Amino acid sequence: MRGYHAYGSWLVGISWKRFLLLSLLLLISTGILQNLPPFNLKWQTWEVVPEKKKPVVKVEPSAPGASAPKGEVEISINEDGIRIRRGAAAPAGAASAPASAPLFDIGREGIEIKVPAGADNEAVREAVREARDQIKEAIDEARQAAEEAAEEAKEAAAEAQQQADGVVRIGPAMRVRHTSLGESLPEIAFLWIAMSMILKITYKGRMQAEVKAAQATETAEAESLKRQVVEARMAAMQAQIEPHFLFNTLASIDHLIETDPKRASVMQKHLIALLRASMPTMREANGAGSGVRDLGREMAVITPYLEILKVRMEDRLVTQIDVPEGLRSAAFPPMMIQSLVENAIKHGLEPKPEGGLLSVKAEIVHGKLAVTVADTGVGFGKAATAGTGIGLNNIRERLQLLYGRKATLTVAENPPGGTRVTITVPYVAQAGDDATMAA
Repeated sequence: MRGYHAYGSWLVGISWKRFLLLSLLLLISTGILQNLPPFNLKWQTWEVVPEKKKPVVKVEPSAPGASAPKGEVEISINEDGIRIRRGAAAPAGAASAPASAPLFDIGREGIEIKVPAGADNEAVREAVREARDQIKEAIDEARQAAEEAAEEAKEAAAEAQQQADGVVRIGPAMRVRHTSLGESLPEIAFLWIAMSMILKITYKGRMQAEVKAAQATETAEAESLKRQVVEARMAAMQAQIEPHFLFNTLASIDHLIETDPKRASVMQKHLIALLRASMPTMREANGAGSGVRDLGREMAVITPYLEILKVRMEDRLVTQIDVPEGLRSAAFPPMMIQSLVENAIKHGLEPKPEGGLLSVKAEIVHGKLAVTVADTGVGFGKAATAGTGIGLNNIRERLQLLYGRKATLTVAENPPGGTRVTITVPYVAQAGDDATMAA
């Protein structure tokens, strides 16, 4: 198998021009080698040839001077042609009678039928019938003799050709053939060239398929590695944000316990709801990496998160959530909405003394699910706490890995003032289990 693959790779590596040149050199080399030692060594092979029985045509002439009896027809075949005569009785005391005139004569000049004077019609008709049958038989025998002569000529020509090719016939039933070791070299070379041509065509297609498969594997591995890097970034950022938010919330609860126990209790309940909803989502997102969840579970995290912030910011934060129940079962990547809400609070509303409105809206736009997080803060990039944009870049990379060009992230100014960020993904309804768990 190693030799097969090595030869196939070599064939694919050379051009067709070089292949044809090497094939021509191979044919010439085999033509030369078959006449050189040891390929010119010969040996003999004896064969038995069955003898054919040849039909024999034999014409026996009658005795000289003899004639057919009276009333009979004499047919003679000689060098002058075919003659048919009617016999006549010899006169008394005569030594011999001359032969009667021929009734039917096929000679060198043509065909002639003569009827003697005084012959009755019945005798003539009978003679003509017999002459016709005899002529037919004579013609058939002549044709058969001509065919046999032609067959003998063919056999003589075949024997002459066999002698020219190295086949010598001995006797009527035996012949010997001289065979050399290299007489099959040109045929073997031609067969090798044909097989190499087929291998060159098929192996090239196989190598191209293997290269494409290897490239696809490398691309998949690169995409997987890139996805892991992006998810690791998101997890690291989440690990930095969550403890900071958690510590601030616990500190607020501790302060409210002394000043406003009722608000502290509400804040504590929202924190418990937030942890209950966010912890499983964080574990699944960090473990699965490329998975998506339903929009309802994301909103189950966002709702208590905003309630806690409202307790901390008091009247400086107003929230508005517009997510229809029919869209809460739609598939959506985890932690993206939470990252956008955190950015809107930290870089948009907190730097603004009077605060503002933060809204979360989900809708179907041109057959796709669009989730928008808008604020009426200071505006994108205008706050002193403006970040580096790593969070938004991570979201873009995750959307590219999950959906390719089917998902987008757009950042624009909010008409009343502030920032408006929209994530658009293909609309796919999830199974009812996730939606039930989120509820």
